[in-house]
Amino acid sequence: MRNVITIAKREIGAYFSTPVAYVFLVIFLAMTGAFAFFIGGFFSRGQADLLAFFSYHPWLYLALIPAISMRLWAEERRSGTIELLMTLPLSTTEAVLGKFFAAWAFTAIALSLTFPMWITVNVLGTPDNGVILASYVGSLLMAGAFLAIGSCVSALTKNQVIAFIVAATVCFLFTMSGLDLVLNFFRGWTPEILVDTIASFSFLTHFQAVTNGVIDLRDFIYFFSLIAFWLFANVIVVDLKKSA
Repeated sequence: MRNVITIAKREIGAYFSTPVAYVFLVIFLAMTGAFAFFIGGFFSRGQADLLAFFSYHPWLYLALIPAISMRLWAEERRSGTIELLMTLPLSTTEAVLGKFFAAWAFTAIALSLTFPMWITVNVLGTPDNGVILASYVGSLLMAGAFLAIGSCVSALTKNQVIAFIVAATVCFLFTMSGLDLVLNFFRGWTPEILVDTIASFSFLTHFQAVTNGVIDLRDFIYFFSLIAFWLFANVIVVDLKKSA
C-alpha cells in the first residue's frame, strides 16, 4: 500500500505542477454549471433538486475523463520514463493502482468543487439530500469506470491523442448501449434477454437509476466490477509491453 500511495502522490504532483490541472478544473466547473442552469433548465423546472445537474455527467465525462487518463501511461512511454518506473521496487499492480487512484482523486477534487450547488438547492427548497448524496457517489464511481477504461487504453499507445480518441470511443459505446435508439434496433429481431444484457452494460442505465432515487446495490457492483476488470486488463497490458 505504501508503494501505491507513493505513486499516487507522484501523479497528483504531476497534475498540479502545470497549469493544465487548473484549466481542467475551471472548464469542468463552467461546463457543469452551464449544463445544469442553462441547458438543463434548472430554474424553469421549478424543483429544488440536482437532477438537471447529474443527468449530463455521463456526457460531460465522455470528453473530460479521457483527457485526464490519456497521459497516465502514454506519457510514460513517450518520454521513456516507464523503463525507470518498472525498475523501481514495486509491482505492476501497485503502479497501475497508484496512477488510477491519483486520477480518481483528481476527479473527486473537481466533483467536490461543485458542492456549492448542493448548498444552493437547500437554500431554494427542501431537496432529498439522500438522493443527492447517492448521486454524487454514483457519479464518482462512474468517473472511476471511465478512468479505468482510459488508463488501460493509455497503456496501449505512446500517443496521447490516440489514447484520448480510443478511450472516448469505448466509453461512448458503453454509454450509448442504454439508449432506446440503440435498444430499439435490437428489439425487433433479438431475444429480450439479449436486449436487457446490452442495456445492462450502459453507464446510463445504472447511473440514471441512482439519480432517480432508486438505490440498488447492483448498480454500485456494476461500476466496481467495471473498474476491477479494466484495471486488471491494464496490468496485463503493461506487463506485456514490459516483456516485449
